This record gives sequence, C-alpha cells and structure tokens, in this order.
Amino acid sequence: MKGYEEFEQLTEEDLWTKYVQSHDQKLRNYFIEKYAPLVKYVAGRVAMNVPSSVEFFDLVSYGVLGLIDAIDKFDPGKEVKFKTYAVTRIRGAIFDQLRAIDWLPRSVRQKAKEIERTIADLESRLGRSSNDEEIAEAMGLSVPDFHNLLLRVSGNSLVSMDENWYMNDGSDNAPMSIEDTLESSDTYNPDVAAEKEEIKKMIARALMELPDREKKVLILYYYEGLTLKEIGSILSVTESRVSQLHTKAILMLRARLSKIKDGFTEK
Repeated sequence: MKGYEEFEQLTEEDLWTKYVQSHDQKLRNYFIEKYAPLVKYVAGRVAMNVPSSVEFFDLVSYGVLGLIDAIDKFDPGKEVKFKTYAVTRIRGAIFDQLRAIDWLPRSVRQKAKEIERTIADLESRLGRSSNDEEIAEAMGLSVPDFHNLLLRVSGNSLVSMDENWYMNDGSDNAPMSIEDTLESSDTYNPDVAAEKEEIKKMIARALMELPDREKKVLILYYYEGLTLKEIGSILSVTESRVSQLHTKAILMLRARLSKIKDGFTEK
C-alpha cells in the first residue's frame, strides 16, 4: 500500500509485535486500511438480511469501529488468527449499533419469539421436526402468511445468531456466538477450549437434525460462504424463499438449543 512501504517488508507477526509495543498510529492506520475489505465483507453479509432502509454505508461505518477495537485489543500471543478475531468484533459492533437505533420493531421481535416458542412446543410434543403447515396451523396462520412472517423477522434471526453463549473467563478473546461456532473452528482461548468444543458438538448435532432443506441452507451459507441468491440457484427456489428457510432454520436451531444454553449459563 502506498505510504506504508516500511511495513510491507515485515512479517505479520513482526508487525503485531511492533504495534503491541509502540501503539504506533501510522501502523494502526496501516492495519485499518489492510483489513478494510474484511469490514465490507462482514457488512455485506449482514446487509443481506436487514431491511433496505438500513444503508450499507452505515453498516460499514459501524464495522470500522469494530475493526479499530479489534486492532487495539488483539493479543497476538493468543492462539487465534487476527481475521477470525476481527470478524467477531466487526460483526459485534454492527449489531450493537443496529440494536442502539432499534431498527427492528418490537412487534417483529415478539413474533420471532412466538415462532421460536411454537417450534419448541411442537417438536416437544411431536418428537420430530415440525413442518411449515404444522407451525402455521399452531399459530393460527395460513402457510403463505407464515412465509411472509418469516421474511419480516429475518433480520431478527440474524441478530439472534450473534448472541453470546457465555463469557466466563473475562478474556477479550473469549466471546463466542452461535454464528461463530458455525463459521469457524478456531479457538479463542485454550483455557475454555473443552467447553467450547462441547458446545460446538451440541450445535452440530442440532444442525444435523434439522429438515433437509433448512440444514442445506445453513451449511451453504455459513460453511460454504454462499449468498442467498447462490443458494437459491442450487436449490432451485427464489432468493426470498431461501431467506424464509434461513430464518426458519435459525429459529428451529435456537429452539433446540435454548435448554442447552440455560444449562451453561447456570454453571
């Protein structure tokens, strides 16, 4: 990058060592410019599931704050790559700002919770995954109305994915959300690795028990990094239908994991 030739000659490890020791402003700016594309990537992923009234530029601005926070707090001595750590901070900053401006109506949040509770009740009673018709009937809706409701609450399901499962070691490298476990196998802190691996296994089991199409959507979106449009082409459905399946899958996953989460937070 122009103006940063002196840093281009150093390894990533040497650059972080230098920054931790000096907190050099120019080096900080170098990191910001170098990882700016990461902010746009995360903002782009978030933008796919929020209303069009939320500007992409605003998401990027929120994400830059997260990147700066990540640069200032990153500990190169931990067994974690900076990109992995930064994604968590960037995404967290974006969601923090979205919550602060209360971009999603309370009624929509309540509907998302209602769907989640309905799914949990049905699966507890039926002993299997519930289909759209069963969920719609339990909620007193037609199937088309249920599908429209899924589209309305799609943004809420994305924010719900960012909810931290636990923070029990006080480390800046410790936070882990449901989405973190789906996207990455990196461990933030070796001291809690065993507990995190146990949570990952539980989430993996819950994921594999989802209906086939819902499971495919989550795997293609989080593991393969495909867009909703690309997933729609693979499944031969519209992008809006993929958004519905994604939302339903997340709410089903959260319903199945709620008891597990309660067990961990009681520890």
